[in-house]
Amino acid sequence: MNVKENLSRIEQEIQAACSRSGRDRSDIHIIAVTKYVTVNRALEAVDAGICHIGENRLQGALEKWEACRGQAFLHFVGSLQTRKVKDIVDKYDYFHSLDRLGLAREFQKRSPENHIVPCMVQVNVSGEDSKAGVAPQDLEGFIEDLKNYPAVQVAGLMTMAPFEEDPEQTRPVFRKLRELRDDIQKQQYSHAPCNHLSMGMSNDFAVAVEEGATFVRIGTDLVGTRHG
Repeated sequence: MNVKENLSRIEQEIQAACSRSGRDRSDIHIIAVTKYVTVNRALEAVDAGICHIGENRLQGALEKWEACRGQAFLHFVGSLQTRKVKDIVDKYDYFHSLDRLGLAREFQKRSPENHIVPCMVQVNVSGEDSKAGVAPQDLEGFIEDLKNYPAVQVAGLMTMAPFEEDPEQTRPVFRKLRELRDDIQKQQYSHAPCNHLSMGMSNDFAVAVEEGATFVRIGTDLVGTRHG
């Protein structure tokens, strides 16, 4: 299938999830995660109507930035070594995996004057050793500390749920992230409006939408793998 056909099917699933949960479709944004595909495939996604492109590898990210800038919002969705911050700090509209103060310090150091980096704080809701992220019990303190880095704005929270054959099993993870987001919003931090929830991937995005996702990160089901 081409991207437009894949998008049509995904759109139907999101619409159905919105109907089940009483959500407004306009509150959810699809990020086409293009890490396994070429620039041409990413541009096909843009041509199909995708407004958000996500990358998680630095080399691919810079290539996609060159091709897609001005045509879509660009998201860096992978882990990033501190020393690589300088390569993306002024290129990406959102950074989805802020998980340590060292990264925030580097964003502060490398950002052009008056430049603000909208970030999602990555939270390891599931507690898996294989996943990065701030522990839920440490989240509020972490966000408090981020006020010392005015180049960083906490736009929202991000998590990765365990892969489950039955997507319903991921619901508690997504629900917990939403509850954490709500708690942060109650604090009314000026540096952390925390409006977004980046959660849900190809196998579980419908459940994530039902639980409040504003960004769903879809790769395989939308753009496939290894496409030219």
